[in-house]
Amino acid sequence: MVNDINLADVRSFVLIAQLGNFTKAAETLDVSRSHVSRQVSNLEKQIGATLLIRTTRTLNLTSAGERFYQQCQQALVQIDQALLGVSDDIDVIQGEIRVNCVGGYLGEEMVAQYASEFMQLYPDVTINLDFSSHRIDLISDDFDVAFRMGTIDDAGFVARKLLDVEMGTFASPNYLEKYGVPDSPKSLNQHRCLTGSVRKWTFYNSANHEAEVSLKGHLQCKNGRVLMQSAVSGNGIIRVPRLYCLAELEQEKLVDVFEGWNIPSVDFSILYHQDRYRPKRLQAFIQFMVERFSN
Repeated sequence: MVNDINLADVRSFVLIAQLGNFTKAAETLDVSRSHVSRQVSNLEKQIGATLLIRTTRTLNLTSAGERFYQQCQQALVQIDQALLGVSDDIDVIQGEIRVNCVGGYLGEEMVAQYASEFMQLYPDVTINLDFSSHRIDLISDDFDVAFRMGTIDDAGFVARKLLDVEMGTFASPNYLEKYGVPDSPKSLNQHRCLTGSVRKWTFYNSANHEAEVSLKGHLQCKNGRVLMQSAVSGNGIIRVPRLYCLAELEQEKLVDVFEGWNIPSVDFSILYHQDRYRPKRLQAFIQFMVERFSN
C-alpha cells in the first residue's frame, strides 16, 4: 500500500488541513477544487481511513486525520529542506526569497530600499515582498523571513534585532489648540486617538511609575504612514516610531504631546525559522540586512 501512495496527494491533504478549506488549497496549487477533492478521496481509499469530515459548511480532521497530518507535515518539511539543500549545492546566489514585513516607514522605505540594493548585488535573486500585517506563521504562510516590531517569544524562530525603535506620542499643533493638551496618559480617553495594532498604550514617568490606557481609536489602521498623515491633518493623537515622522517634527507639523511621560523603545527584528535549512541566498540576505541596519 505504501508504495502506491502518491506524494502529491499527501501534499494536497496537508495543505487542505493547514488552510481548512478545499477552495483555498486548490487556488494555492492552481488546480480545480474537484481535483484536490479527488486527491483526498483517493488517499483515504488507499489508506483505508477517513481523514476529513466534510459538510457544506465545515471541514474537520478525524482523529486519524489529525495524527496523519501532524506526521506528514513534519515529514514534508524535511523533504523540502532536503530538496533545497541539494539544489543549493552551488556557489551562485540565486532563487526566490519570500519576505513578510510590517508596513510604514520601516518596511516601505528602509526594508524595501535595502531589498532593492540586495538585488543589485545578486541579480539572480528574486524577492517576493509582502506587507500584509496579520500575524503570520513562517511555516504555514510559506515565508522565508519576516520583519517584526516587538518582543518575539516563539522558540521556533530566531529573531535578530536590527534596531531599537524610539516611540513617541504626537499630535498637530492645530489639534492641541482645538482640543487641548492632555495632562496625563489617562486623559487620552477624552481625546481623539488614532491607533494601529497596539491599542493599549503604556507610559512611564521619570520616577518609573507606569500608566496604561486602553483606547478604541477614532481611526484604526495598521499602517503607520496613514496614522502620521491623519495626525498631521489634525485628526488626533498618534503613537508611532519617531523615525516615521522626523520631517514633520522638524517642520513642526507634529509635536510631542507629553514631556514627563515616555514610552519604552521597541525591538525591530528579522525572523527566520530555527530548524529549517537556509539556502545561500537566504543566509546572504539575512547577513546583508543585519549589516545594512547596523550602519
